[in-house]
Amino acid sequence: MKIILFQPQIPQNTGTIARTCSVTGSQLLLVHPLGFSTASRHLKRAGLDYWNDLNVKEMDDLDTYLKETTHPFFFFSSKATQCYTTAPYSEESQLIFGSEESGLPERFHTQWPEHFYRIPMKASSRCLNLACSSAIVLYEAMRQTSFSTLKR
Repeated sequence: MKIILFQPQIPQNTGTIARTCSVTGSQLLLVHPLGFSTASRHLKRAGLDYWNDLNVKEMDDLDTYLKETTHPFFFFSSKATQCYTTAPYSEESQLIFGSEESGLPERFHTQWPEHFYRIPMKASSRCLNLACSSAIVLYEAMRQTSFSTLKR
């Protein structure tokens, strides 16, 4: 599986997500521009020594990537209506999360509305932390695929 972070802003969140990716064998894809340097001590500290076992890549153009991919992808947003537990995950699922500050651009909502899911939260609440959200969704996707990616 793959976690894609669209223009992440907080290095500590990205570092924590990197740890989750490392222990689950998931790939991490960071979409530019980033709100921090990948040399940031805060990023490295949050990821500790898990960086050694991590498959991380960076890219500039998520739109083109999604148009060309053959693997299923899912966006996660507080503006979505479908519950994240109803997404049809597979071992090749790509889980896309927006920036901590601005979320995902409207163009994604317009182009792929059926690919949007949300984590239920009480009405009028603020959103969950990005690292928490990505872990919740990743482990649900892994549960639905019987944790098959961990059994190899």
